[in-house]
Amino acid sequence: MTLKWTDVMDLAIELSESHPDVDPRYVNFVDLRNWVLSLEDFDDDPQRCGEKVLEAIQMAWIDELD
Repeated sequence: MTLKWTDVMDLAIELSESHPDVDPRYVNFVDLRNWVLSLEDFDDDPQRCGEKVLEAIQMAWIDELD
């Protein structure tokens, strides 16, 4: 399964699993973007990402932990 920027919930789950000790409320968008790009199943254009997408991923990650 390949992940795209639009797969917000799946990206949040992957980030939660790959960074279990991280509190997503305190992750800056630069790190978040780099972590998404480094996910093994991620395959999308890095230029298609904006602040709203990163915010949605961060919010989904927070929800995933709650």
